[in-house]
Amino acid sequence: MEAKFRWLLIAAIAPIAWGSTYFVTKHFLPVDAPLWGAFIRALPAGLVLLLIARKLPHGSWWWKSLVLGTLNVGAFFVLVYVASTLLPSSVAATIMAAAAGVLMLVAWPLLGERPAARSLLGAALGLIGVTVLVFDGGGSVNPLGVVASLAAMLMSAFGFALTKRWSSEESVIAVTSWQLLGGALIIAPFAIVIEGAPPALDASAFLGFAYVTLIATALAYVAWFAGLKHLPASSVGLVGLLNPISGVLLGTLLGGEDFGLRQAAGTVIVLIGVLVGQKRK
Repeated sequence: MEAKFRWLLIAAIAPIAWGSTYFVTKHFLPVDAPLWGAFIRALPAGLVLLLIARKLPHGSWWWKSLVLGTLNVGAFFVLVYVASTLLPSSVAATIMAAAAGVLMLVAWPLLGERPAARSLLGAALGLIGVTVLVFDGGGSVNPLGVVASLAAMLMSAFGFALTKRWSSEESVIAVTSWQLLGGALIIAPFAIVIEGAPPALDASAFLGFAYVTLIATALAYVAWFAGLKHLPASSVGLVGLLNPISGVLLGTLLGGEDFGLRQAAGTVIVLIGVLVGQKRK
């Protein structure tokens, strides 16, 4: 039980950091260069982790890195970047929280991990919390941002499950670095053709990218994949529900976004879902 709790805490680093990327992207990074933004986020993080791992891909990992790099990094980062610029931090983060339930369903056929009843209940409570957080009765939510966020959520669920299936015998840091570099490789030609030259970065954008690259990417992905390696996908997926909590709090405290009774109720329901869904062993 103690070991599981330790890995849950490590995995929790990822959704908390990811929730913060919505605020950082929206307020510090250039809004008109999602491809270059994704590339700048992925490449330095991958290189840093590769220097630590000191191991190149081998055998089938050359193509697996490209597949996972597309699902978890390349297309995913671009979609998250777009969603971050079109949606409030709280909305973008909470839509991504639906990945908890989707990851459970994907892990069943891909990993043979049949979700327990309490895990499904926790995911259901989390989704209820997501709905409470997102729904405000207004029509101000950008539909393109919602589509981008949903697509990112679905791709990451499949990518995370495949990472767990393929990487049981490999170093977490090495596999993470390969994915990040593979994703950057996928993004680069599209960024050059579609967006032209890289955007000029001022001091705030540079600091924003430094945070997103080192904390919300390198550290967060290593923590997340380490959790997936040692825990069932259902447990890690439920920890991912902390993503909207981070997004809501940062959006409220630093971005001046609304936080009232509805947001408080949604936050409490999400936290209950995380606790209820964990197996007791």
